[in-house]
Amino acid sequence: MNAQSDPTPIWLVSGGHVLCSARLASNRVQRRKGLRGTDSASEPLVIERCRWVHSIGMSYPIDVAFLDANNSVVAIHHLPPWRVDRPVKNAVRVIEAHAGSFARWPLRVGDIVEVRHVSR
Repeated sequence: MNAQSDPTPIWLVSGGHVLCSARLASNRVQRRKGLRGTDSASEPLVIERCRWVHSIGMSYPIDVAFLDANNSVVAIHHLPPWRVDRPVKNAVRVIEAHAGSFARWPLRVGDIVEVRHVSR
């Protein structure tokens, strides 16, 4: 993969605890691709400048957390494959993860999620 299509490695942190390692999709190519083409969301994806998602072309269900400008979770949706979700008012970014991830973390509406860049 080239630098434009390879999302940046990050950590997702909430309440002072690392939830998981993830990838940050910040440019148009990365945001449009999302998790499509992966066999499973072994590594969640944060999509910047986003307030709605779809799972067209995906072979597995995903959890989607919608975050506002303050990094607060404003909605959580569970999306089966081949579905189009509805836009979420006030969302500015989303976290896409394999279905069941948010229950394991646990992540709920109202939680604050920080995106921390991985030091190299």
